[in-house]
Amino acid sequence: MCGRYTLRTNPQRIAEQFELAELPLLTVRYNIAPSQSVGAIYATRNSSGSIVRRWAEFSWGLLPAWSESSTGGQRPINARSETAAEKPTFREAFRRRRCLIPADGFYEWRREGKEREPFYFTLRDEGLFAFAGLFEIWQAVPGQASPDDVASCTILTTEANGLLREFHDRMPVILEPQDYAAWLDPTVEDAARVQPLCRSLDAEKMQHWPVSQRVNGPKRDEPECIRPFRQPRLFD
Repeated sequence: MCGRYTLRTNPQRIAEQFELAELPLLTVRYNIAPSQSVGAIYATRNSSGSIVRRWAEFSWGLLPAWSESSTGGQRPINARSETAAEKPTFREAFRRRRCLIPADGFYEWRREGKEREPFYFTLRDEGLFAFAGLFEIWQAVPGQASPDDVASCTILTTEANGLLREFHDRMPVILEPQDYAAWLDPTVEDAARVQPLCRSLDAEKMQHWPVSQRVNGPKRDEPECIRPFRQPRLFD
């Protein structure tokens, strides 16, 4: 699963890697938590018919468009990629509202006796990557834009790779850069065409290290959250 992540990369680098026409407005984040505002990239067609990538802010925790209110019910932060296309909560978003959620690391916990020890996971070069996400726009007045509308998202998960397996049986879907265009393509509404992109990233491309318990507090958004207790461990 994925319940906390980071985005420390500067806006210029994000715009370049994800081919955005404009710089995203964001600040460095070391401990992004559920229900908070997160940045994501989606694609639309412009007036000339070209596909354009856009930056948006979403609340992390999906609120289905058909929900009766913006306050009731659960708002899942993760969705199983193998079944999301079939579940009422995610079905339409999987077909029509897919997005990339940029990150440069995420946290997972391992139980050590009575304690749960947090670890920080990154690519080996600690570079920028993207989770596969889904988004929804809940409208207070159906068919009309309103200040009370809620834009929300969720992160897809898949079977854990060898590095993550000792922590959890699930991991976030980290898309390969060559798959970004296919995942975002707004003309593709056949879930069967994009579901195969939701696979485990090779463990050899990742590393992790233990961090302090500071990350357990969602209000602690500071460099100390990712500071290693020991040297990063690569997958053997």
